[in-house]
Amino acid sequence: MNVRVRFAKYGAVKFIGHLDVLRYFQKAVRRAGLKIAYSQGFHPHQIMSFASPLGVGITSEGEYMDMELTAEDTPQEIVDALNSAMVEGFTVLSARILPEPENGRKRETAMSLVTAADYLVTVKESDSFLGTKSLEELNEAWARFYGQESISVVKKVKKSNTETNVDLKPFLYGAVAGMEASLPPVEKHSDSKEYYEVPEIPDFAAEYKDTCAEKGLFSVLLRVSAGSADNIKPELVMEAFARFLGCEETEALKFRIHRLDMYTGENPELKRL
Repeated sequence: MNVRVRFAKYGAVKFIGHLDVLRYFQKAVRRAGLKIAYSQGFHPHQIMSFASPLGVGITSEGEYMDMELTAEDTPQEIVDALNSAMVEGFTVLSARILPEPENGRKRETAMSLVTAADYLVTVKESDSFLGTKSLEELNEAWARFYGQESISVVKKVKKSNTETNVDLKPFLYGAVAGMEASLPPVEKHSDSKEYYEVPEIPDFAAEYKDTCAEKGLFSVLLRVSAGSADNIKPELVMEAFARFLGCEETEALKFRIHRLDMYTGENPELKRL
């Protein structure tokens, strides 16, 4: 039985890297008493995989993990068991049983399915790269920035240690400024009836929102391409906005990033994982 789990990562554990998150969940699954399947061979390991790894320092309420279980637990039993083994900073939000692939096809993992993601980006300090502009001026500048026909940036390619010019506009599926802003809703998955979600999902970004509201700081909602080939990071978009405002010193940009969810499919026909 294959299960997809959605979880949140917040608080101090945002400084834990992806490999440590993997090791943590391997232990948490055992503590939860779930009967997870193991691979064959001399070094068997739990059959578990994660969607797009989260960068260090970034919080999220839209992380996904796939795992194969040998017992027929219900989605609610899986969520309750995992949450009983979670430490502060991790909360399991939902679980669903994945349907069997048709015509003997190989199962697609959450990592291979991700094509887009939503992020909330909030600035940390009013005296950052945004200068002395008012919140209203910044919101208007963002509208002009996003309204451009093209948004050219230099993207570094780690594997080849090279730089390439990229037009961000085709990979920006939505970008709105302001705490009251919202992006178009995305359809929920429709391939499984065996699904459970916790009754009340906390607002994991409440601290960021409250700080922005109290201090009148700038914030944006982004929907960006997150596929394996065209993975656009929120930092790259914010650096482009800083240059649009006339700031070339982008190394010291200060903002918080919170991932809201990840999707599959082609924009605008996206679906939640």
